[in-house]
Amino acid sequence: MAEKRDLLDELIDIKNDWQSLSNPVEDITNALAANPEEVETWNPSDYKDRPRANVNSCIACQGKSTKLCHACADVCPVKAIDFSEGSIEVLDSCRKCGLCVTACPAGSFTSPQINPRRLYERIVRAASAYEHAYVTCTRAIGRMPQENEVVLPCIGDVPAEVWFAILADYKNVSVYLPLGICDRCRNTTGEEMLGTQIELAEQLSGKGIGLEVDEMDLDYTKNHDFERKEFLESMSKQGMAAISVANPALAAARTIKQKLDENTRRINAITHAVEGGAAPAPTQRRRVLTQRRQLVMTTLQRHPKLAVRLSPQRPTCDPERCNLCGDCVDVCPTRACELAENGIFKVESAYCIECGACLKACGEHALTWEKYEGAELVVPDKEEVERKKRQAEQKAEMEKLKKQGMAQLRRGLGILEKLDTDN
Repeated sequence: MAEKRDLLDELIDIKNDWQSLSNPVEDITNALAANPEEVETWNPSDYKDRPRANVNSCIACQGKSTKLCHACADVCPVKAIDFSEGSIEVLDSCRKCGLCVTACPAGSFTSPQINPRRLYERIVRAASAYEHAYVTCTRAIGRMPQENEVVLPCIGDVPAEVWFAILADYKNVSVYLPLGICDRCRNTTGEEMLGTQIELAEQLSGKGIGLEVDEMDLDYTKNHDFERKEFLESMSKQGMAAISVANPALAAARTIKQKLDENTRRINAITHAVEGGAAPAPTQRRRVLTQRRQLVMTTLQRHPKLAVRLSPQRPTCDPERCNLCGDCVDVCPTRACELAENGIFKVESAYCIECGACLKACGEHALTWEKYEGAELVVPDKEEVERKKRQAEQKAEMEKLKKQGMAQLRRGLGILEKLDTDN
């Protein structure tokens, strides 16, 4: 059913039509007059960075053995990951595809373009402002991208946790990959990585990612509520705030910045809550709540019912086999594991990324996996609880005042009725 239009929509159409008719050769004029060095041109390398490796969080480096983890080396299409002398190096042969960033369970590789939290925010901006948002790669478009196109070195760079967070709140995000584009790509492991990450995200969220293969089917229409909000803000800045009459659609709409700020608030609150509830780390190094874990936990906080779709697991120890060597603690990249003073093995579930390094490091095979309820990862939002509590108290107070007012009104009417009878 078509959306109901009003005066504001008509004004937006007039503005758009006037802009297109007022100077039909503006784009051509600007292009001819511009300095060639200042004209933005398509350059795929602008979307690629060579990842940097952090030895301190690398499982293989800390455990001094690639047997503990070699996910980055396995996914690299040109074998540009080198482990030697307890360090990790990205060689010059790197294609800057970024797949090692996604493959590393500990987040040891970093790249500005595909930082999980930044990637999530990029997709949210596109999905909030437009009717449809597309995640694509440099080979798929071969041109300057539109504002609702999130361009990556390889679509396999999006981790399952980011897809999960997006799918939970946005139905208008699709992957754009022309048919056969991956077949001719030298990032030979990218397509498999894409399939693995999306499959897991769809399983966790119970929703599916859209797929577009023809550029003719792409939609660049702005989101209706967003366009109205943008127009009103523009008019307000130009001293025409009188146009901004109350409208239910606008009242319900929030700006993109508000959405991202709210997500940041939740991440900070969850991090503080988890830190406060966890036992002190057994070493000088602090526990690490990875960005991917943050996205999962904030999504679960907004949608706690999705917790039943998770099947998390954590290591558990057989005390009869454990010799208290501490190798499991030493190799844990997030410091989720600890050996208490009484020799009892403990693990903080919120920090555990299920990399399995502790199990592989245990020479006595004392550690095994145990499943636990996903609800344990749902951290209550204390601010939201307090807000609802205040609202409930205010509502109760209003009801109390309402009853008192009605009682006083009845007494007043009774007095008037009595006076009328006496007369």
